[in-house]
Amino acid sequence: MSTAARMPDPYGSGGGANLADILERVLDKGVVIAGDIKINLLDIELLTIKLRLIVASVDKAKEMGIDWWEDDPSLSSGARRREIAEENERLKRRIADLESSSAEAVTAGERESERKLESARDGNTEKA
Repeated sequence: MSTAARMPDPYGSGGGANLADILERVLDKGVVIAGDIKINLLDIELLTIKLRLIVASVDKAKEMGIDWWEDDPSLSSGARRREIAEENERLKRRIADLESSSAEAVTAGERESERKLESARDGNTEKA
């Protein structure tokens, strides 16, 4: 008779299946863990730490309106593409503004040159 045969399995014989069931339920329903830590000294609040933890599947999180990872460029290639597209639009508008102000300056400079040329011609015709 061996005593090891009578000892219960420390992890349980069906622990893997039970753990999978629990994990499936948690991800399907979601779990919220919230807590606050406050450090006071003589009724003076020195530090407050607010902890919020949500464990849920991506689908459940989206259902709850949580989708911050979709807009984070470091986590989503779509967000990075949107960020690049927005930057390109800003740069195109800036270039267009610079080109239009440059064109206005050239046009104003050309008008000034023409005015000087005409006044010089008028001055030459008066002398002759």
